[in-house]
Amino acid sequence: MKKYWLAAFIMLYAIGSQAQNDLGNADDAARIAITAYVDSDLGFNREVSKQLLNKMNAVLTKQGLAGSKNQRFIITANADILSEDIVVTTKEMYQYQLEVHFIIGDGIDGIKFATASQTVQGLGETKAAAYLQAIRKIKPSDPTFQNMVNEAKVKIIEYYNSKCDFIMSEAKTLAQKQEYDAAIYKLMSVPDVCKDCYDKCMAAVAPIYQSKIDEEGARFLAEARAVWASGQNAENAEEAGTILAKINPASKSYADATVLSNEIAKRIKEIDQREWEFALKQQQDEVDLEKSNIKAMRDIGVAFGENQQPITYNIRTWW
Repeated sequence: MKKYWLAAFIMLYAIGSQAQNDLGNADDAARIAITAYVDSDLGFNREVSKQLLNKMNAVLTKQGLAGSKNQRFIITANADILSEDIVVTTKEMYQYQLEVHFIIGDGIDGIKFATASQTVQGLGETKAAAYLQAIRKIKPSDPTFQNMVNEAKVKIIEYYNSKCDFIMSEAKTLAQKQEYDAAIYKLMSVPDVCKDCYDKCMAAVAPIYQSKIDEEGARFLAEARAVWASGQNAENAEEAGTILAKINPASKSYADATVLSNEIAKRIKEIDQREWEFALKQQQDEVDLEKSNIKAMRDIGVAFGENQQPITYNIRTWW
């Protein structure tokens, strides 16, 4: 069963990635993840920072890119004041003309990939209000952003293709240290537009996931056995059952978990003549199992990335 789903998983991804090569540029770009980021050292107030993040995320969405947290590749922004004036109408108003610069690049290695700029003007009763109104006039649908994204996409694909062996080596090392979630995250982060690297990483991630659920299954089984051994009663049966329910049906421990479950059910029946209302996760057919495991691996990668400490980006030389 385990060998079958691993082989089927690799085949399923191979078929999928072959089909994806026929998709258009927008579909390909949708598989590249970029983080919108504002450097706190630039001195923007909270409202301006929030508005810039909103604009950058809108650019990513309109260009079919995936926004996420804690990614190597970022889009960031800064602004130069071209002019600052006081306009007198019925009352004194402040007016700013800004040139807002956007950059996509490798925030960890500090390499710029592509840039775009927009000139905007804002008017307000305070300097902060005028500045904020100018930022709000940025148009994420402007063609300059599409050009920036297309240029950056080429550089990102080049990064993955050139670093693929290193990515896989790092993932293997993490897996050997039983840091399975980190290994899965690293492999699942490769976008499928990078076909060669993507295929290699997808072939490598399945056995790592299998090792993860095998290790977890063995641990859960040991915990359940310890609970049941400490007292064969209804209360411990419920606690052991809760632990057994965590075991993935594809785990090597599933068969032994079934044996223990049957043993507990038999004992509960002997104690008070009632059925034990518990069922292990059911074995799925191979197609459903493949789909559920693929989703599980994606979810592990996303959760791991979202829960990491914020990255300190190396972008001071970008401005």
